[in-house]
Amino acid sequence: MEIKFSSCIPITDESSVGEARRTGLLAAQRVGLDDVKAGQFALLATEVCRNVLRHGGGGEAIITSHNNGNGPVGRIVALDRGSGIQDITKALDDGYSTGGTLGMGLGSMKRNARCFEIFTAQTGTIVFLEVGDKPANRLQIAGLAVPYPGERVCGDAWAYHESPERTLIFLADGLGHGVQAAEAADEAVKLFRKHVERAPAAILSYVHDGLKKTRGAAAAVAEIVHSAQALTYAGVGNTAAVILSKRVSRSLVSHNGTLGMLAPKFQEFRVPWPEDGILIMHSDGVQTKWDLSAYPGMLARHAAIIGGVLLRDFRRKRDDASVVVAKAKM
Repeated sequence: MEIKFSSCIPITDESSVGEARRTGLLAAQRVGLDDVKAGQFALLATEVCRNVLRHGGGGEAIITSHNNGNGPVGRIVALDRGSGIQDITKALDDGYSTGGTLGMGLGSMKRNARCFEIFTAQTGTIVFLEVGDKPANRLQIAGLAVPYPGERVCGDAWAYHESPERTLIFLADGLGHGVQAAEAADEAVKLFRKHVERAPAAILSYVHDGLKKTRGAAAAVAEIVHSAQALTYAGVGNTAAVILSKRVSRSLVSHNGTLGMLAPKFQEFRVPWPEDGILIMHSDGVQTKWDLSAYPGMLARHAAIIGGVLLRDFRRKRDDASVVVAKAKM
């Protein structure tokens, strides 16, 4: 999987809605969606961001596009901290409105998106939308990365690689923030892609050697071998990883260090991968003291909704922030 486009749009006024539409069209074109799907994607960006503004009091939209191994895909995760939607069933019907509009927003989204999911509570609403080809992946995978407030580029980056036997998930956090941090994280992703046939610790070793020309990064690799139902993890620096299921909650250990600087310790940890496993990896731009049990039914949600909740409610906002969620398909 290669991300072709990623942007976080603050939704603060009507001009933000126009920016989201233009960004959605650019993301669709960048990944190669056809004209019809590109138009649908731009419409979705417009509608969801208008809802964020009018009903959520503002928020943000994370717009990405990538190739999922089966074809081009565009994704939108829209976040707000409004009072939530009181009757979600009515809100999905065309013609229903609490804001004096025509009420076509959510119904239109549901029709035009290949994948549509919404989570709403008194703490706000999160909407996930996807246009494009159905993924061929063994896992449901979603990643979100947002820059330090005021920056145009994000110093966090993520990627995954999937074969019939195994899935590799990678997260990198460039030291600091801004352009140089983004350069380090992007280089780390390129090195990961170059060495995906290797084990997690070996991948980090190659990333370490390749980042010596940059300011360095924290990074982690998780490998899931499906036939063995096992996960192998290696991490260096201030990243966090947790495996969740109905029966298990297990934190994974990263060693101190910065790839590209002093040679760190590369050590792998192998643990069982549950049939209903959810892997959550995130940078230190997200607090570690989160608890998804505070969100009823969250473990059954799409990986993008889970990532959206963590990013919205536990972001530190003094650094770049990223979350990657990989979820077993049940």
